[in-house]
Amino acid sequence: MSGLPGLSRVDHIGFTVPDLEEAREFLVDVLGCEYMYSLGPYRHDDGPWMKEHLNVHPRAVMERLHFFRCGGQAIFEVFQYSAPGRHPEVPRNSDVGGHHVALYVEDIDAAVAYLRERGVQVLGEPTASRGPSEGQRWVYFLAPWGMQFELVSYPGGKAFDRAGA
Repeated sequence: MSGLPGLSRVDHIGFTVPDLEEAREFLVDVLGCEYMYSLGPYRHDDGPWMKEHLNVHPRAVMERLHFFRCGGQAIFEVFQYSAPGRHPEVPRNSDVGGHHVALYVEDIDAAVAYLRERGVQVLGEPTASRGPSEGQRWVYFLAPWGMQFELVSYPGGKAFDRAGA
């Protein structure tokens, strides 16, 4: 086997938000994640530690971070920073560094209805995939701060799963 020695799973996903309490409310009250604990603040005023270790401005302050468990597995590490030259725009998928977090649901129609009832912006209607991903339906939605999330569902599996069976 080739690749990163010892790789066994994703441990956590980290992202930065403009308002940590708004993010906490969304992740817990809307998505149903479990708040675990908080850390911070962290700052290093005496040198390049923040730049060298976190790739942020040397005078950046990680004001606080919260950890969340979602669906019993994935852990979100959610940061709130203050930093000189900080960019407030959320990248689109087409931007370098663009990203989204995909959440699996059993019933995508029920999940979409739930999000809409709570005022969450859902982008369009669920789309049926084709080709190797046939059997999957997906739809994007936005967190209150504009970050992209996706719902995916394929209760009968995807075509590439069935092809190998």
